[in-house]
Amino acid sequence: MKNLLLILFIVLINIGIIVTVIYVVGFYVYAAKIVKKMIKKNKIPIEINGPNRWDMQVYNKRLYREMLKNSSIGFGEGYMRRDWDTQDLKECLKRILASKVQKKETGTLLYRLKARFTNRQSRSRSFQVGEQHYDIGNDLYSAMLDPYMQYSCGYWETGARSLEEAQVAKLDLIANKLHLRPGMKILEIGCGFGGFMRFLQERYDVEITGLSVSVAQKKYAEKHFGVTTILIEDYRDYAEKHQGQYDRIYSVGMFEHVGEKNYRKYFTAVRKMLKKDGFSLLHTIGNNVSVIKTDPWINKYIFPNGMLPSISQIGSNIEGLFVMEDWHNFGPSYAKTLAEWNRRSKIFFKTTKNPKYNDKFRRMWDFYLTSCEVVFSLRQIQLWQVIITPSDSPNKKTIRNIPFGGYRVF
Repeated sequence: MKNLLLILFIVLINIGIIVTVIYVVGFYVYAAKIVKKMIKKNKIPIEINGPNRWDMQVYNKRLYREMLKNSSIGFGEGYMRRDWDTQDLKECLKRILASKVQKKETGTLLYRLKARFTNRQSRSRSFQVGEQHYDIGNDLYSAMLDPYMQYSCGYWETGARSLEEAQVAKLDLIANKLHLRPGMKILEIGCGFGGFMRFLQERYDVEITGLSVSVAQKKYAEKHFGVTTILIEDYRDYAEKHQGQYDRIYSVGMFEHVGEKNYRKYFTAVRKMLKKDGFSLLHTIGNNVSVIKTDPWINKYIFPNGMLPSISQIGSNIEGLFVMEDWHNFGPSYAKTLAEWNRRSKIFFKTTKNPKYNDKFRRMWDFYLTSCEVVFSLRQIQLWQVIITPSDSPNKKTIRNIPFGGYRVF
């Protein structure tokens, strides 16, 4: 009996080895055919090694295997390594992202399980994005951005003719919506390089504090803008020590790093810190659908632990805390902003001698900015500014719209 079981065990092991070998060989041999079949099935109007400027030219067949194993990571890394290229990256990505493939689940099973069952935006991880993305190099950001160093969407809707004009229009837009008065206590959650803080100090004579997760950005704000009121601190910790202290609280491009497991905690923190007769503005990229994770390539190389909120996710998490006064969408402005950032980045890369901006980094940066421009131009993601007031405010205000997105409080 023991011999029979031993023989059976050996047979099963051999069958397993044979099946594995067949699978691996098949995967390596037929990966290209599988990918090409997927392109046809999803009706993507590009051709592998085709004659059009937007077609993918594949130079290393490992690309096909990596795409099958790692979806968007394999695709993006293949571009970074020059496993594939195209004469027109923007048009190539537009044809891919406008197809059915955009609606498919991306990322490995482990990645999706982590997003589902762990808090990717916990306190212990909140500083990771600062270290990995915002601290990569002030030289690049200085070349890419406007004089106020705004690493968020400009406002082109009033006829801005340059990035500088669009960013000042955005700052004016937010300042008008905040209805500022001299001496007000203001908190910016996620203050970036400090340019907006300087803008408000100069023009509105307000007392402003900024919270950041980036040491490099804080140093830049102190050196270039003379802003000395930035704290390296998580908003959740700060809220416990500063309850009811602020007339206005706003965040610009920070909410994308909060995560759906922390949305309620964010709004609860804002409510704790806000005076009852104050109000808050949220400037964030938004998703047309509710998700709990971001694209795997973006998560790995650009914004670790980030994700984009949906209307329902924001709405459900302000219930009982705030009244939603206004919801303003100007997503198409972000496509123009990203295109200008990319143009300036490419000029910088041609002149810099900094070795960290090697070919792989430059192609990563191009892929990042171009893919984001494309999804905004396709209206697959949006840019929202939301104004909220405390639901228990003793003096309810009416926030009435005036032309070009400005607001007056009565």
